[in-house]
Amino acid sequence: MILSNPEAPMKLKTALQTALSATGLALTMALTMAHAQTVVLYSSNNTETIETALNVVKKKHPSLNVQQVTGGTGSLMKRIQAEARNPRGDVLWSGGFGTLGAYKDLLEPYKAPGLEAIPAQFRGPANLWVGTNLHVMVMMVNERQLKGLAAPRTWSDLMRPEWKGRFAITDPSKSATAYLLVYGLLRQFGRDGLEKIAANAVVTSSSGTTYKGTAAGEYAVGLTLEYAAQEYVAGGQKEIKLVYPSEGSYLAPEGMFIIKGAKNMDAAKTLYNELMSKAVQEAELVKNFRRPTRSDIPVSKLTALPDLKTIKIFPLDQAQASDEYEQLIALWKLAVNKAR
Repeated sequence: MILSNPEAPMKLKTALQTALSATGLALTMALTMAHAQTVVLYSSNNTETIETALNVVKKKHPSLNVQQVTGGTGSLMKRIQAEARNPRGDVLWSGGFGTLGAYKDLLEPYKAPGLEAIPAQFRGPANLWVGTNLHVMVMMVNERQLKGLAAPRTWSDLMRPEWKGRFAITDPSKSATAYLLVYGLLRQFGRDGLEKIAANAVVTSSSGTTYKGTAAGEYAVGLTLEYAAQEYVAGGQKEIKLVYPSEGSYLAPEGMFIIKGAKNMDAAKTLYNELMSKAVQEAELVKNFRRPTRSDIPVSKLTALPDLKTIKIFPLDQAQASDEYEQLIALWKLAVNKAR
């Protein structure tokens, strides 16, 4: 048999190769879709913090599709509570331990691999949550604004008359971390000490207002978060110094949990494992100065921040702090009104 078109075998071969390639591509896409996982992350962290973590996660789990829902911790917890019968989220990251403790019935117990790297004090009861970073409360000092005053070394220094109107503190009813700070002051110095602080302080409406105002020179000192103050130091503002009060700093750990009844449980566990991993916590420390809860990350070797063991810490009971919220806010308002 003589073929009328001598190029036909070659065309047939090319067509078969194209068909096989298309079939292979379709099979690969189908397999990829089959292995792809979706997880819904509720987070109160800022954009930079979330992106830093997810960039690390995606390198190890490129098929993990993380859908983000952001908002304040309080509003997200209320949302989880409202969705309890039909959970829309899978993981919440992050919230203060006191807040998480108030919603225990909404949390799914999970013992993650490698949990032993995080000290017991930074884990929730019955593996309900785990701490992913620590906020250390510091005095952020703008040395250009001291105007002859010696930089404070203790919380008590700020109770002296010469500091009236010279430092800022955030309203504890507006910020969870500010609440822990004020709670610490009450526990350490009693109502009298709290009233002296309230009498001298400029009270701001948000944590951002406090540290941004201090950096801009509106206040000589801001009582604020370690990582926020350190960002200005790292940014080149040589007049900004961090002071860890010799009487003791206060810790405000933040944690995450898997939402009870999460629809994407396997993916939720994958994300949970990675967010508590050394790789993510180290990246958060180096890029955003978020102090890790893990004990296997050498903070002082990776940043200019001191290791936690070198900082004097005044101990606070996170659960008790949560239980006494209404009482403290009432005491604070009385102290502020008395100072007017």
